[in-house]
Amino acid sequence: MVWAGIIINGRMRLHVVANGTMTGQRYIDEVLLPHVRLFHGAVGDKFVFMDDKATCHGTLAVQDCLDSEGIQRLVWPARSPDLNPIENVWDALGRQVAGRNYPPTNKNTLIRALTEEWDKLPQQLLDNVVQSMVRRVECCITLHGGHIPY
Repeated sequence: MVWAGIIINGRMRLHVVANGTMTGQRYIDEVLLPHVRLFHGAVGDKFVFMDDKATCHGTLAVQDCLDSEGIQRLVWPARSPDLNPIENVWDALGRQVAGRNYPPTNKNTLIRALTEEWDKLPQQLLDNVVQSMVRRVECCITLHGGHIPY
């Protein structure tokens, strides 16, 4: 499992979740405090955090952590990958890793490949998917919550 964050003109380092299951506390310890909190500090008051509503993201401990750090979470429907721009980035990353001359053959080479390809993704791709958010939401509203073509 991997985690990363994107914004216009920037991205967070790809974080590889080593072993085990991602729990709410682990999400706080490995993602929110070391990565999201710092990103929030760098961006400032206009920072709005969007997650994918995974079970571990919805715990009371996670919400308490976000509240205590003053991090505003984007309110949006669960199980709506059409609205989440990071899904397009994961797709691009997966295609880059799969298209390597020497595809990963074990966990270590997969981690290395993911990290290298993440760093190579064009910033313009990340900017485009972030900027598409307004269009995604407008389309979803127009289609009364139906599937959108993204």
